[in-house]
Amino acid sequence: MALNIPALVSIVFFYIITLAIGVWAARRTKRIQTNGNHTEVAIVGGRSINLFVGLFTMTATWVGGGFINGSAEITYLPGGGLVWLQVPLGYAIGLVLGALFFVTPMRSKKYLTMMDPLQESYGNTMASLLFIPALIGDTFWFAAILSSLASAVTIIMDIQNYLSIIASACIVITYTLFGGLYSVAYTDVIQLLFMIFGLCLCLPFAMMNPTSLSIVSTATQEVFQTPWLGRLDLQYIGVWIDSILYISLGSIPWQIYFQRILSASTTSQAKITSLLSSITCMTLAVPSVLVGAVAASTDWNQTSYGLPTPYERGEAGMILPIVFHYLCPSYVSVAGLGAVAAAVMSSADSCLLSSSSMFGYNIYKKIIRKQASEKEVMVVMRISTVILGSLGASFAFLSNSVYDLWFMCGELVYALVFPQLFCVLFIRKTNTYGSAAAFFLGLVLRVLGGVESLRLPPVIHYPWCTLIDGNYVQLFPFKTFTMLVTLFILVVVSYTTDILFKNSYLPIHWDICHITKANDIIQETKTEVELLQVRNTENCHLHGAEM
Repeated sequence: MALNIPALVSIVFFYIITLAIGVWAARRTKRIQTNGNHTEVAIVGGRSINLFVGLFTMTATWVGGGFINGSAEITYLPGGGLVWLQVPLGYAIGLVLGALFFVTPMRSKKYLTMMDPLQESYGNTMASLLFIPALIGDTFWFAAILSSLASAVTIIMDIQNYLSIIASACIVITYTLFGGLYSVAYTDVIQLLFMIFGLCLCLPFAMMNPTSLSIVSTATQEVFQTPWLGRLDLQYIGVWIDSILYISLGSIPWQIYFQRILSASTTSQAKITSLLSSITCMTLAVPSVLVGAVAASTDWNQTSYGLPTPYERGEAGMILPIVFHYLCPSYVSVAGLGAVAAAVMSSADSCLLSSSSMFGYNIYKKIIRKQASEKEVMVVMRISTVILGSLGASFAFLSNSVYDLWFMCGELVYALVFPQLFCVLFIRKTNTYGSAAAFFLGLVLRVLGGVESLRLPPVIHYPWCTLIDGNYVQLFPFKTFTMLVTLFILVVVSYTTDILFKNSYLPIHWDICHITKANDIIQETKTEVELLQVRNTENCHLHGAEM
């Protein structure tokens, strides 16, 4: 297959537009930084992102390359189907829960990152440990979405995948490097528009291709493969529930989410942005679902792709670009490539900014070098952006399945970080001892439960653990069980240690985490606040009496 020149021109044009907008936003960032806090402007845009841009950047962050490719892949897979497409629904639920419960407590104290309340409650050591799963998640997510672009470019343009990975990574790193959240947010607007245009343009051509049957007829009837609606057997109910819970709750404790709600002008705007994004995420999954349904309804022997089918060749992960290339005219498939590229860019930059923000502010500024200046923190953030971007791009070469990497991203965060964040926001008196015990026990339980994507078999066989095709499969909702055990241990150990030290059952000098000192400081602060409130009340009465 010869090089597709129109596709090459279009992708280069898209890259230029994206870079130009990123540079423009970076210049705006510099103008704002001259009048304010450099770190705050870079991380949360000076808390001045309007509703329109906020909605676009929130939606574009979730609806990335992994989202549109993975949704088409799961719908198409003979063993999957629409019933197993849980990510769009899970994201929507997570965004709603975030708006209802997490926005207000996070914004009330004007935090800059998700790690701030964790660091404030559990100290620097635990904050560093909790940063690790978040960093791993961002890195693998970055790798997954770059690999999704590489698959599209390979199919449509006949270019080696490493070239597209390197080019995309360089563009994303460049504008994220200098513009911070402003560059990411404003490029997200154009990227989301490109993606919607490309998907909507290609979809009608794919659905009307004569080699494809009506997706209505193949939804419940087996023609070329199993129906694309899929089937949920009773024995897999536990797996389905486990997955939807960890996608919903596990999508909340990510810096990319809190970065956007903390950047909104007001708390009400942040809530509205999150709620509207839940609707747009579900809506933008529809084109990918239809692409997967078309792929399942196509007689591939009548196309130039031929047999065996994409599933039989192990190319189900590339089904979206395959459909665009083989079922759409060449000039239309170019727009499809632009849609994939836009989706990749919109999520990739968010991953880089997320990790570099937490490292520069929470790790470097608050732990490694507390006297670091604003400019020094910015330099560290930029260096970490380059390093993390390069690391993620290198992992993209090892990616075999978009959906596997996508699913694996949230598991450690769900099991280890979500319970900790929940406790610091909603359960008082949890402390560093409980945090440490919960972290290590949760990590052990999660690993011993088995990690299929890393080919780690389960050591702990939960109820209904079954041998399927030579591999043990956990049919029990063990991921949610692990999260709940982590939450339980955190609360129990925290309250137990608090009682033991507070009532002198254990010597105070054994309190290496200084929770008794922290409790004294909190109590003194509360007393000062109460005294201040009493004085204010007295002053009000005096003024009233004088009048």
